[in-house]
Amino acid sequence: MAASGTAAPRCLVQYVVVRSDLVHTLSWPLGAVISQACHAATAAIHLNYNDPDTQEYLAELDSMHKVVLQALDQASLSSLSETLTEKGVAHKLWVEQPENVPTCLALKPENSHSDKQCIICPTVTGETSLTEPYHKMPFKEWMSGRVI
Repeated sequence: MAASGTAAPRCLVQYVVVRSDLVHTLSWPLGAVISQACHAATAAIHLNYNDPDTQEYLAELDSMHKVVLQALDQASLSSLSETLTEKGVAHKLWVEQPENVPTCLALKPENSHSDKQCIICPTVTGETSLTEPYHKMPFKEWMSGRVI
């Protein structure tokens, strides 16, 4: 419990967005898709290693939070990456080589109550408003196809 007058610790989250068509349409093995997400998450952390939020996220090794969302296809993933770039949101679009296929993207760790989720969630899910942080939605909603 936080001492009187001390702020509660921030909840830092790393968002990862993976193309769902890789599994459902293109029949990629699940392990291959998971490795793509791991590559993107690691690369985003590496690229933003000196960022204070990234350092704080890494310092809490046993309580890291990641939220994995789906993009329906390559076009929606690329569109999201373009939007994030336009908004100045640090992220890494992972492009599998040598095929040169964008498979997923990851953001640097962010405060879970930041405005970044308002950019990510409507773009990925098609929703236009959120009443609560996306990663706090009930598990049943996660499993309804919004999150891989």
